[in-house]
Amino acid sequence: MPVAASPVSDPTPLRFTVSDYHRMAEAGVLGTDRRIQLIDGHLFEMSPIGSRHAACVDRLNRLFVRAVDDRAIVRIQSPILLPPDSEPEPDVTLLKPRGDDYASRHPRSEDVLLVVEVADSSLTFDQEVKVPLYARAGIPEVWIVALDADRVYTYQHPSGNEYSTRHTYTIEASLPMPRATEAAPVSVSKILGS
Repeated sequence: MPVAASPVSDPTPLRFTVSDYHRMAEAGVLGTDRRIQLIDGHLFEMSPIGSRHAACVDRLNRLFVRAVDDRAIVRIQSPILLPPDSEPEPDVTLLKPRGDDYASRHPRSEDVLLVVEVADSSLTFDQEVKVPLYARAGIPEVWIVALDADRVYTYQHPSGNEYSTRHTYTIEASLPMPRATEAAPVSVSKILGS
């Protein structure tokens, strides 16, 4: 008597939660020298940081620290927790002040005032993957510094997978800082080092 064939199904991609991601990191599965981020349940290995990218992050750090003083916390390439399945590490994050400086836990979306991603080779990924992720999480404002285009793209007012307000700022422009920081606008040319 013939054996009944089992039904054929397509492979199912594995999805990971933030807890899974942390357990893999603690077990050494992800390695210590790799830049890996958990986004929508998937692990992404990020490109190495080039010198232009690093210099721009350094400029943003200096500009933001001066601009916001103690009205916000400036974080560089550190995680924000977006449960259940994302823990991106934006290039720069402005956070609401907190007494313990978030020592007891990673910041969550409700703690974030602004996320900045610096894009050289990652512009498409940042716009098509990270911006929708931040919108779904309710992050109020995102900037993408497009190094190759000499532009900064801003996204405000999250709604579903997108932002209802978008602007493009060229090198001659200044960007308004998030209202909660009470900071003066920041020059695009200073961000780009031009």
